[in-house]
Amino acid sequence: MKRVSFAEFGGPDVLQLVAAEEPHAGPGQIRVTVRAAGVNAVDWRIREGQFQKIHPIELPAGVGQDASGAVDEVGEGVEGVEVGDHVFGEGASTYAEFAVLSAWAKMPEGLTFEEAAGYPSAVETALRIIRQVGVQSGQTLLVSGASGGVGSTVMQIARDRGITVIGTAGAANQDYLRSLGALATTYGEGWVERVRRFGRVDAALDLAGSGVIRELVELTGDPQRVISIADRAAPEFGVRFSGVAGSVPEALVEAVDLISRGKLHIPVEKTYPLAEAAAAHIDSHAGHTRGRRIMVV
Repeated sequence: MKRVSFAEFGGPDVLQLVAAEEPHAGPGQIRVTVRAAGVNAVDWRIREGQFQKIHPIELPAGVGQDASGAVDEVGEGVEGVEVGDHVFGEGASTYAEFAVLSAWAKMPEGLTFEEAAGYPSAVETALRIIRQVGVQSGQTLLVSGASGGVGSTVMQIARDRGITVIGTAGAANQDYLRSLGALATTYGEGWVERVRRFGRVDAALDLAGSGVIRELVELTGDPQRVISIADRAAPEFGVRFSGVAGSVPEALVEAVDLISRGKLHIPVEKTYPLAEAAAAHIDSHAGHTRGRRIMVV
């Protein structure tokens, strides 16, 4: 089979489309014929070697953790899924023709493979950081860097829970944020005052790592009411950096419920064939995404 791999840490140019042995489902796992794979910031952070001290990996290594596709192997002890079922979930080395998933759910009706591949990590992350920041119904949540996959998910889940959302993003994405029910404003000079005009901010999330932690603490009045998933310097301001995933199976159950009720939709901004994985990482790193970027197989 073909898969995207890298033999050394570095920039996007280390990614290569290579021939590899097919993986097989072990106990409690399934294998899918991959139709699409989500492009996440963690993919290029791993490729750069940012997590080697925390979670070392051996090289050469595959890329990707989210995927959608058709089940073609069912591991020992797995129930409730059969060969041929269309699923989406999380596994390893998903930028490939075949991938093993350790967490999955059947795809809701009406969802394309490309759309489905964009949900697993985004929903898990959104649910985790909303819980960690402690924002409740009737309160206001500020989301910095709101137009990407996690931001899009956070805003919709928060609105479903009765939380008012203020989102910051580039000028081109203001109408998009408003379409998701957010109060929208641009980042850049004067953004703090623009946010204040909307009223009290009870909690804030930093999703872009654009150096705004100090301002988010100022707006909320408490570093414990701020969470970052993108700025590893956040603890210097007393702010928690959230980088350890929670329960993906539980997140997928909630994703299916939200999607089925019409409360969650993450658009696909752009798709890439496996041979263009480097371009996908370059675009992901640059940010300014509206929704998700997806590898197609």
